[in-house]
Amino acid sequence: MKSINKPIWIYLAILLYGLLALLPYIGSVHLFDWDEIIFAESAREMMVSGDYLTVSSNFIPFWEKPPLFFWLQALSMKLFGVTEFAARFPNMICGILTLITLFRIGRKISGQGFGVLWVIAFATAVLPFFYFKSGIIDPWLNLFILLGFTYFIYYLDPENNIRRYFKLVLSALFFGLAVLTKGPVPVLLLGLSFIIYLVVKRIKISVSFGHVIVFLLVLISIGGSWYIYQITQGRFDVVMDFIRYQAGLFTNDYAGHGGFFGFHFVILFFGVFPGSILFLISFTKKQESTDLQQMFRTWMYILFFLVLVLFSFVKTKLVHYSSLAYFPITFLAAWVWEKWISRKIEIKGWQLILIAFVALMYSIAAVLLPILGANTKFIPQAEFTKFPLFWQEAINANLCWTGLEFLTGIFLIAGIIFSIWLIRKRDTKGMIIMHVVTLLFVTSMVYIYTPKIEAITQNAAIEFIEEHNDENAYITTLGFRSFATLFYGKRSPEVIPGIDDAEEVLSLNLNTDVYVIMKQDDKQKYMERYPRLELLYEKNGFVFTKMQIDSLPDYPINSLVH
Repeated sequence: MKSINKPIWIYLAILLYGLLALLPYIGSVHLFDWDEIIFAESAREMMVSGDYLTVSSNFIPFWEKPPLFFWLQALSMKLFGVTEFAARFPNMICGILTLITLFRIGRKISGQGFGVLWVIAFATAVLPFFYFKSGIIDPWLNLFILLGFTYFIYYLDPENNIRRYFKLVLSALFFGLAVLTKGPVPVLLLGLSFIIYLVVKRIKISVSFGHVIVFLLVLISIGGSWYIYQITQGRFDVVMDFIRYQAGLFTNDYAGHGGFFGFHFVILFFGVFPGSILFLISFTKKQESTDLQQMFRTWMYILFFLVLVLFSFVKTKLVHYSSLAYFPITFLAAWVWEKWISRKIEIKGWQLILIAFVALMYSIAAVLLPILGANTKFIPQAEFTKFPLFWQEAINANLCWTGLEFLTGIFLIAGIIFSIWLIRKRDTKGMIIMHVVTLLFVTSMVYIYTPKIEAITQNAAIEFIEEHNDENAYITTLGFRSFATLFYGKRSPEVIPGIDDAEEVLSLNLNTDVYVIMKQDDKQKYMERYPRLELLYEKNGFVFTKMQIDSLPDYPINSLVH
């Protein structure tokens, strides 16, 4: 680390990483249903309506999320237009800011070298890389939560009592921004973590009543501002629906996103590779040099287990629900890495076996996917899915395979084996090579497989929507739900506001043509139920139809209110 002893070079390196690794390709494929499209649509509707204080979907209140992330997307769309690039650009910026934040925190806690190791561990892990190229909320949410926790830990640091009020205010500010991004869960995490910390460390902290009041005032004024505004505008029902939704996550399986109890353990084990393997030997009683180092490490343990356990009990299982754990995992992986360099910890043989195992799993997938993609007859029938006919047709999409895609898998396993050989010889270059190889593999996977996944799952439908979005027509789906008809259909508030159910739309006597997209499995059922539907064509498991209106309606389309 001696050659990079000036922080400015680290910041420039992080910026370069963002421009070379995170920025490219973020606008090259359509947004994915549901989350990416839902969020981008809410930002688009803010721009269309001019109402930036109301979050909506199909121009009716969308009570699942507060507005902060949509403001960022709307600002991006003002700059770059309503495009995929604009929807994902805020998270690219978040990626750069997150890595700078990790470096600054790591540098303050354990020195510049440790800060660099934490940045490398995080920037080269599998899922964090994907998330910074996406259009979902969680990267910003996690950044705000990390900053909130960090300044709270600084506030508690017994060795540094300078500007404690300022640290407390910053902690409350960032937790408030987190609440304004996705809701009250960040405050729950802070409260539970603080209680666990007091119990585990058996510490008695004399909390000033004035400090509590200041923290709550800042938190409520920032995090509660949007909710208070909604109530003052007579939308108390929106706030209550939001609260019920948040509570329901623990008991309901929303939108079929269920899973087994250990779902997030598996996701973190494979998704934060290779840091997730190094992290496993961080559970030691080795003492730190300062109270702040010991305290921060303890809080990282608490945050990891709290996120893992809490979201394992949540019925809705989504990959990004446990994404906050990326920070403690990579922090502790960097801690192990630093201790290994200084010969205070040894990488175990079983860890190297696990590293090889995970790399082998990724390599096998990278080798088999193009083979199966070019020879779909070997893919078994998808009878276990809700739409087996759709998936059978979708996987036969005309994809362009070069035949060289398998080389990414060969590259990964060869690079990891070479890095393991160096690590066993205690050559520090082995760690660098392991992380860089992983980053290059993940980057290549994004470029090679993302467009193919998109082509199989949704591209045909979105292309159809884009083809007809300038017509005076209503575009909808039947038998499955998609938000692509809103964003890519350029839905306006004048078009039957509040109605998003295709069967209800088809039962109305409208003065406009209606385009209906269904899946192959439902074709016969719905074509018989609605004989006025005209079959246009079928592609990749989708069925595209049109109901042409050739008679005068009883009432105009823009007079319909749900």
